[in-house]
Amino acid sequence: MGTVGLNFGSPTSGTGFDVTATVNTIVSNLEKVESPWKNQLTAMQSQDTVISNLGSLFSALSTDLGKLTDFNGVLAQKTGSSSDTNVLELTSASSSATAGTHSVVVKNLAQTSSGYLDAISNVSDPLAGTLTVAVNGNSQTFDLSTLASPTLAGLQTAINSSGLGVTANVLTDASGSRLSLVSNTSGLDGQMTVTSAITDAAAVTSSNPTGALNYNAAVSGQNASLVVDGVSLSSASNTVSNLIPGVTFQLLAASPTTSGGSAETVQVVIANDNSGVETAINQLFTDYNSLMKAIDAQEGNDSSGNPEPLFGSPTISLLQQQLLSGLNAQNPNGYLSAVDDASTLGLSGSMTIQVGSNTPQTITLSSSQTTVADLAAAINGANLGVTAGVVDSNGQSTLTLTSQNSGAAGALSVTSKVVNTSGTLLTDATLSASGGQSSQSTWNGIAGTDTLAGSVTLQVGSGSPVTVDVPSSANTLSGLADTINNTAGIGVTASVLTNSDGTESLSVVSNTAGSAGNLTVTSTLLDTTSPTSATLGYTNSSDLGSLTALGISMNNDGTMTLDVSGLDSLLNSDFNSVVGFFQNANSWGRGFSTILSSTGNGSSAGILSLAAKSNSSMEQMLNDKIAKEEDLINAQKTRLTAELNKANQILQQLPSQLDGIDQLYSAITGYNQKG
Repeated sequence: MGTVGLNFGSPTSGTGFDVTATVNTIVSNLEKVESPWKNQLTAMQSQDTVISNLGSLFSALSTDLGKLTDFNGVLAQKTGSSSDTNVLELTSASSSATAGTHSVVVKNLAQTSSGYLDAISNVSDPLAGTLTVAVNGNSQTFDLSTLASPTLAGLQTAINSSGLGVTANVLTDASGSRLSLVSNTSGLDGQMTVTSAITDAAAVTSSNPTGALNYNAAVSGQNASLVVDGVSLSSASNTVSNLIPGVTFQLLAASPTTSGGSAETVQVVIANDNSGVETAINQLFTDYNSLMKAIDAQEGNDSSGNPEPLFGSPTISLLQQQLLSGLNAQNPNGYLSAVDDASTLGLSGSMTIQVGSNTPQTITLSSSQTTVADLAAAINGANLGVTAGVVDSNGQSTLTLTSQNSGAAGALSVTSKVVNTSGTLLTDATLSASGGQSSQSTWNGIAGTDTLAGSVTLQVGSGSPVTVDVPSSANTLSGLADTINNTAGIGVTASVLTNSDGTESLSVVSNTAGSAGNLTVTSTLLDTTSPTSATLGYTNSSDLGSLTALGISMNNDGTMTLDVSGLDSLLNSDFNSVVGFFQNANSWGRGFSTILSSTGNGSSAGILSLAAKSNSSMEQMLNDKIAKEEDLINAQKTRLTAELNKANQILQQLPSQLDGIDQLYSAITGYNQKG
């Protein structure tokens, strides 16, 4: 009978298991928790890329529009031509230049006074005597005996460093050396008078026994003489500025004589830079189309069929709404002078409006119609074919008029006899309370009998503001003081003080001492006793009511198409209206510029800026959550690795331990015993 033993076999190979692979499997399950966060972060980073790209496109569009709204931009640029560039050549035209054709006859050019001393054979000869030079009312005598080097070169240095306004040079040729003098001022005012008492001992001859160096006047200073548009004019320089307003040109020669015996007339044409304007407007709408295409692209899927990063985002719809509202805005044809809301007592008078060739209509304000809004309502209610609007900005109201018809049929002719009557606005000085003192506010220098209008709003500490109107039945300082004191819940005491000059002051003092009683005051009080009245003028801004008048049409996809030939025709016929369309107060150009600033990333409150800020906050939160989860996973990974390594060591030792037990058991039960 053979050996009887217990064979445990080999439960493991003795090599254990792959700890790294096991840990990674467990960790990958843990990482699934943060996968949604990472996916969301990736999506938001894709949105950031799109938002940044849209911001760049908005910026480009704002830059394009800025070239057209800038008073010194492309709409102010001028081009020019001369019918004879041998006589007159245009140099520049500023924004003040006006397009038109001018006739110029050049009788003679301006000349600069110049001359020279007699030549000497040796430029190094020592000289003696004096040279007196007078120019522009100044005169100076140069004494050779006082010069460090009594030579032509020394005299040149002395003259040039004197500040007299004359330039001296030593000119040398085969016939000798001579001192040349040229006035620094062209024209008649720069005429030099030179007296030479200089002698050169080495130049003594029988014909020149003293060696005198005489002064020779070469060119006399004279002004240019020319006739511009029939008016005789002069210029001290051949570079002529503003004889034609805003235009600078160079005179090159006198006008030649024609076959008829008269002087040639040069035609100078100053024109608006139509080509530059067309290029600027074309670039504006090319970049606008690029922006709209980029926005619209976010409403679909990418090339892989996945939704674009901003698909379904309200940011896209907001951008589209803002841009379309700006494009479709009507351009006011003109506007009334702005009215300061705070100092206005009321409007009165009338306005006469004519649309095209229609009969002029007069709108007269009644005693109850005293505001800009009342005037606008009256105009709109008259159905004149014009729309009146009110623009409120910086505490002022402006009436705008927009024709309901395009072209000549809708041209507005307006005569304003609207009068604005204003009182003196009473400003206040608010004092902050400290310690045990009470805060107070005063209005000074009012006669006791002066009538007041308006209101004052008072707030003590963090309490609710209370507005007190000047009572119509007691519209004086004392009446206002009584009304303030009789109004419950304010927490102040009002009184009237008499000043040393006999005027009165209203004093309002907080009833609460210290910082808790700080008095905040907002005043619209008016002293109406001596009102001032002014007629509000009407400014004709532009005959163009909308973009279509510029030759711009809207496509079905939201992009724009520019009819360049139509725009060119408009620029030739009504350039000033194009300027007004982009530049005048409340114009389409200025309104659209504001929309671009408030929509893109040019403002911290812009739609794109807010979207980017919102994304940044969300991304920060996601990054914090991911970082926290990563720390947790790393800690778990470290712990699992240690525990599994320990378990693996135990498994690797099991074979040898089982083998030892097997041998021990076999020994106990006997060795090769036979029956």
